[in-house]
Amino acid sequence: MSHEELAAWLRLVLTPGVGNDAGRRLLAAFGLPQAIFDQTASALRQVVSAAQTSALLSPPTKLPAQVQATHDWLTAGDSDGTQQRRLVTLGDPLYPASLLNLEDPPLMLYLLGQVRLLGAQPNLASAPVSKAPDASHSIANSWPTKALAMVGSRNPTPQGAQNARQFAKALSDAGLTVVSGLALGIDGAAHEGALVNHLIDTPASRLRTLAVIGTGIDRVYPRQHRDLAHRVATHGLIVSEYPLGTPPLAANFPKRNRLIAGLSSGTLVVEAALQSGSLITARLTAEQGKEVLAIPGSIHSPQSRGCHALIRQGAKLVETATDILEELPWPEVSSTTNKIADVTDAASASPASNTHSDLLQALGADPVSLDALQARTGLDTATLQAHLLELELQGAVGRLPGGLFQRMGLG
Repeated sequence: MSHEELAAWLRLVLTPGVGNDAGRRLLAAFGLPQAIFDQTASALRQVVSAAQTSALLSPPTKLPAQVQATHDWLTAGDSDGTQQRRLVTLGDPLYPASLLNLEDPPLMLYLLGQVRLLGAQPNLASAPVSKAPDASHSIANSWPTKALAMVGSRNPTPQGAQNARQFAKALSDAGLTVVSGLALGIDGAAHEGALVNHLIDTPASRLRTLAVIGTGIDRVYPRQHRDLAHRVATHGLIVSEYPLGTPPLAANFPKRNRLIAGLSSGTLVVEAALQSGSLITARLTAEQGKEVLAIPGSIHSPQSRGCHALIRQGAKLVETATDILEELPWPEVSSTTNKIADVTDAASASPASNTHSDLLQALGADPVSLDALQARTGLDTATLQAHLLELELQGAVGRLPGGLFQRMGLG
């Protein structure tokens, strides 16, 4: 888009007190943003409030800097072209059609990654906007239709994180796009699982994973996920509705969850406490008429109570990737369900299942203390700790806060 078009869109988005709903009404009434700012106060007042009208008549003080920063970001890109950048506005042919069903679809989306797989052209900064936004028209593009959101706790148990990686890998291998929020815990594990066995320099042939973030797209939050974000952009896509430079504000993360739900055909909650933000994503998914799925866990784990509550409310109980493929309407992947079941079963098997069998049996599925294990096995403390350390190094046992241990895998 031209510099003038970019400035007008950013002015609309950055005007204080004018959110997505008022923005859509203004666009419906006057067309493109440039026309909005050509209106008189009385004309604007017919569409929005007096306070909003007053704000629209005064350009935001930070607008010039934001326009320049956005232009620079769009035209920068990677020198080798492995990651593309695009600003998509409401009404753009590349705008995801599934988001038009939201109550407040974002006016703009910032995209970073494999934009070429959506049908965009490489010259991302110069693509013109030739018509006014129309939320009712049919938009044809290549956003993934077989996409599953995977969300959960930022502080998962070792088993929860392992489940997220295993399910994400199995589903991604089956051709699904794994959608999550790049947060610590389950989100990060889901993105990692979707990218298993795919080297950073291997050209992407489809979007394996999609990250919807709650900051400006020029920021990575949390910082620990900087390398992961680069891998996501190399084999998938990062999406943000927030202007460049937006810091990690607490209010933005629940809001972005509607986009995670909107870009997916359903949501799998891997592990979540009762007050988890993941339950917001699950609620929004249900409100959009899509499937909610949940993996059950230990009755003693607070991180499983959110999943159990969802199951009581009607969410699909999931034990294998096959359960997901059978529940969601994707007949073209039905022929792969046997293969996926094998992948899931193999991934969930403990690497130490042929050794230390008595101790693994004594561990069971729930977290357990050292004292309880001693009572169950009759082993002295030194011997028990030596066996636990060996199993931990093999990845068969996880160490939890409070001196508890948990068996990894269900095999």
